[in-house]
Amino acid sequence: MNAQNTENPGGKPWSPYVGGALSGLLVVASVWVTGKYFGASTTFVRSAGFVERVLAPEHMAALDYFVKETPKVDWQWMFVAGIFVGALLASLASGTFRWQAVPPGWAERFGPSRLRR
Repeated sequence: MNAQNTENPGGKPWSPYVGGALSGLLVVASVWVTGKYFGASTTFVRSAGFVERVLAPEHMAALDYFVKETPKVDWQWMFVAGIFVGALLASLASGTFRWQAVPPGWAERFGPSRLRR
């Protein structure tokens, strides 16, 4: 989903500078309105906790971290899901979406092997 060196029949790629500026303004507005910073690291740990709750509930219940940070779908989890959905919609809207198992830069450097990727 890289807009560089890609044919773009559906439209013009989005400027990374505009996207970055808008993201920065959104972070400032979020802190100003809610007093909370955007973050993703806790979301990935909580997602692992969802999986562990199914596969090894006794082990998860014994971990102090999951006693303090209960795995749940909260605003941070929705933020991370929104990053994926937003990136997908942006690439579809700009016409730059494509499925690829091995990115071109990787294939040039290491070859087209999926296993090596």
